[in-house]
Amino acid sequence: MTPTSHLSFGRLMLGLALAAALPVQADDTTLTGDWGGLRRELDEQGIRFTGDYSGETAYNADGGLHRAARYSQNIKLGVQFDLGKLYGLNHGDRIQLTINDRRGTSASEDLVGNRLPIQENYGGLYTRLTELSYERTLFTPALNVKLGYMAMGNDLGGLDSGILCNFMNAGFCGHPLNMSGGSGWTNYPNARLGARVKYDFSPSWQLRVAAFNVDPDSNGNSSRAWHLDPKRTTGTVVPIELVYKHAGPLPGEYKLGYYYDSSDVKRIDSDKKVNGRGGHYLLIDQAVWASTSSSGRVLHAFGQYSAASEAASPFSRWYGAGVVLYKPFEGRPRDTVALGYGRAVPNPRSREVQELAAFNAGTDYPNLNNAEQLIELSYGYQATPWLTLRPDVQYIIEPGAFSGENIDNALVLGLQVKAVF
Repeated sequence: MTPTSHLSFGRLMLGLALAAALPVQADDTTLTGDWGGLRRELDEQGIRFTGDYSGETAYNADGGLHRAARYSQNIKLGVQFDLGKLYGLNHGDRIQLTINDRRGTSASEDLVGNRLPIQENYGGLYTRLTELSYERTLFTPALNVKLGYMAMGNDLGGLDSGILCNFMNAGFCGHPLNMSGGSGWTNYPNARLGARVKYDFSPSWQLRVAAFNVDPDSNGNSSRAWHLDPKRTTGTVVPIELVYKHAGPLPGEYKLGYYYDSSDVKRIDSDKKVNGRGGHYLLIDQAVWASTSSSGRVLHAFGQYSAASEAASPFSRWYGAGVVLYKPFEGRPRDTVALGYGRAVPNPRSREVQELAAFNAGTDYPNLNNAEQLIELSYGYQATPWLTLRPDVQYIIEPGAFSGENIDNALVLGLQVKAVF
């Protein structure tokens, strides 16, 4: 299948999803339903099938590089084997298999020229194995171990509540991008061999520790789509994360993390190498208001801070903050309104390299701000239990902060479509 045919298929899926949204009421929680009872029967036996589609269309209405639209899509298919139901094992034993396919074009690369991807599902445009993992409790129910081939961000670096994926820009949805920009931490759907351990000190406190192989030659390499073994190991990245969660009328989630990559990499502005690189982060999701007259109407505030090694990371700091209102209207219990602000700070060393290159070329370096900034507003419309439509507006300030180019601020209009199979 050619990339063009994949895009045609994506547009067909988008059209079908929009058409299906017209009858708002639906009995099934998935697009494909219960398969005549087979799906429920397999689930009871220990085999659960999952799948979802996301399509993101972004139109650059003002500023940036060009006025045009771009579309990207992601299709994920998975199956989970509950070994307790299948074979009577009693330690929560599970095997997860996930396959991922991405296609499309980038609004950030083609239309705006900014660093923070306007479409969170763009990148790695091919079909690949995303996860093949085994998970179980060990010695005590408080200790959970997972190992195999998997994406780091599935378990670490992001908020478990999923609040950040009420946005379309990858600066919010997922984990702070300077983690992957300045270390061997890999973005989903890139997967690596590794192991993750969770230990519950109490119902509120949890410690997470992991170790993953660092293999930069396999990132975005379609020839490595089905290879579990690394092509070239440069080191190991070890994240450690302390998690605090509390329940009640105003629930909250707090994460404090640190990671270290043992790889030797080139130092920015020098031919010398850096022996290892690391970073730290703080993530917060806190409910700040809950309606006493309308159950489910809750206002959450979130915050993000992340810093990466300035010796080797072109993306040194990220700050993010915003609010999400759940159930904005009485008749729309599963809708959301989200407003966020983000600030991505380039490494000053990278800016100095760009300025020196401009000087040596006899050209003027543009007067740029020291950060790319993002303001995003979205509305999540739950059309059916399995279909979400998310109109989205993004305003990008200083799109050329990372590239060193003088690019006008950009206004981007978007639509995200998510369907659960």
